[in-house]
Amino acid sequence: MPLLDDTDREILSILRADARTPVAVLAQRLRIARGTAQARLRKLEEGGVITGYTVRLRPDSEPQRIRAWTSIAVEGNAATSVIHALRGEPAVGTLHTTNGRWDIVAEVRADSLESFDAALTRIRMTPGIANTETSILLSTYKA
Repeated sequence: MPLLDDTDREILSILRADARTPVAVLAQRLRIARGTAQARLRKLEEGGVITGYTVRLRPDSEPQRIRAWTSIAVEGNAATSVIHALRGEPAVGTLHTTNGRWDIVAEVRADSLESFDAALTRIRMTPGIANTETSILLSTYKA
């Protein structure tokens, strides 16, 4: 992975705010040549710093969706295999490793309570998971 300088970090900051920012706009905002901006972006992609681009949705854009945080305790040193298994679970949006009581926190989404229940059942049946605790998100105030 390449070492990042201030210009690279600024490119990443701009793209975090809007991943569709054109290279010409990046160059203008950073006061560098368009070719330089393109080369740096390519270096970040090829070096594995940028692994993809995504779309962020307003929480109220999918009002029927059920969202929750599931805290997960892992047995022994099974964290890697649990993360691998949960990355393949369609209801899991994001995974975060944590310290303290819980080893992993997963963002879980579903279209109905029935599908939410089924997702939680699949998650809890994952080999290596010792315990879970789930909190359904009711409102989001800052996204």
